[in-house]
Amino acid sequence: MTHPVWRVELQDEAATRALAEDIAEFVGPGDLVTLSGDLGAGKTTFVRALLRCLAGDPELETPSPTFTLMQVYETPRCPVVHADFYRVQDPRELVELGWSEASEGALVIVEWAERAGDELANDRLNVALVPDSSRGPTYRRAEISGTGAMAQRLAQTRGAQSVLERSGWRHAERTRLQGDASSRAYDLLRRPNGEMAILMISPPRPDGPAIKNGKSYSAWVHLAENIGPFVAVDAGLRALGLSAPAIYAADLETGFAVLENLGTAGVVNNDGPIADRYLEAAAVLAFLHSRDLPDALPLGEGQYTLPCYDVDALVTETELLLDWYAPHVGLNFASGARAQFENAWRAILAAPLAEQKTWCLRDYHSPNLLWLEDRPGLRRVGLLDFQDCVLGPAAYDLVSLAQDARVDVSDDLELKLLGAYALARKRAFAAFDMAAFAASYAAMGAQRASKIIGIFARLDRRDNKPAYLKHLPRVIRYLNKNLRHPALAELKLWFEQNLPQLLLEP
Repeated sequence: MTHPVWRVELQDEAATRALAEDIAEFVGPGDLVTLSGDLGAGKTTFVRALLRCLAGDPELETPSPTFTLMQVYETPRCPVVHADFYRVQDPRELVELGWSEASEGALVIVEWAERAGDELANDRLNVALVPDSSRGPTYRRAEISGTGAMAQRLAQTRGAQSVLERSGWRHAERTRLQGDASSRAYDLLRRPNGEMAILMISPPRPDGPAIKNGKSYSAWVHLAENIGPFVAVDAGLRALGLSAPAIYAADLETGFAVLENLGTAGVVNNDGPIADRYLEAAAVLAFLHSRDLPDALPLGEGQYTLPCYDVDALVTETELLLDWYAPHVGLNFASGARAQFENAWRAILAAPLAEQKTWCLRDYHSPNLLWLEDRPGLRRVGLLDFQDCVLGPAAYDLVSLAQDARVDVSDDLELKLLGAYALARKRAFAAFDMAAFAASYAAMGAQRASKIIGIFARLDRRDNKPAYLKHLPRVIRYLNKNLRHPALAELKLWFEQNLPQLLLEP
């Protein structure tokens, strides 16, 4: 089986050291890095730079293990074993050296690995260094390949380096930003002059286990499984004049993109929502929902078709409450109660789904909204995290904002947001039906609250993130508020009979 090879031109020792620092970004405990190349090929320079980067010590002494065969380093990330098998005549010598014990749980770097026979793991990263005297005494060509799991990690690193190079941010300082509940990660890129950008790390996600009818949860509810939807929707929002981040470069295959840094100013402060900013965010939604938006967007040489937020997707999301929150409070429901729950939802969702569909950005709430004071009008609202955008009811994103799962939105502010949104929609379309929208808003609010209650219980139970449980009382209050609408009477009855723990005193 052939494996892709990443070839890197190294003009001097500084370039060799930079490559070692790139490799240090994605190796860790349990990994194997093998080096190949003739004597004088630059292996010592590469290994010294790699060890110093891992140790965080630019002056670390790195004696050659040619005679000792192994040198062990304790680094902040993990133990590192540097081995040189040039003098090994028989792989069985490694047993006498205690190789298995020394390398267990360590990052292992091996020169002359071919002399170890079958004693080394098959999953490995190999760095071959090839001099070319015709191009100068310090020139080397690095040929980097991976086998097994290392092949995928190498591809991801190559994708990151590609977008950094193409965007002009190759040599920027990288700092990992605090993550959230998603599987994506972000690095802050900073140049010496203070300029900043964002490296988005969103590798393709493998499809999860089937939950029903052979389909995974992400397939049922139309979650983006690669970076393509983000790139397509980003361009669509920017074409409308809205403040999604500019994309300086992207690699659709590996899931990396360098984005414009929109700053850190948000729409909340220590006292909660900033009313004027929330009202402007509602105005952005009214602007979007008053337009005839396309259901497909350009992407690369083709196009991306937005999925439809259909009844199966919406019902599947509500079932997270049964699958995760119910066991959280010691309950499990038989098929009859689950069928009644599903039937109630299907009846409730019929009217909202009959409306003209629009873009649902789907996570339109405070963590994904920034405030850009220096921009005019609606462009003051910075938009993030819209890769799961679908075609669905207009009320969904407004309820995401006005019933924010992370902060308390007062009843007064929620009414102001609804009123401002309705007025803007009425101005754009005189036949806008506020009563029908209010019913849709309650249905979408109850649906989203049910889903989030299940998600927060899942984050605690499955992902060991109990901090999300502190938000449950707020989301439960939102659920109760929405259940008061007459259109949700059948669903409210189901909760009274099956999950009264979620119903609050009126």
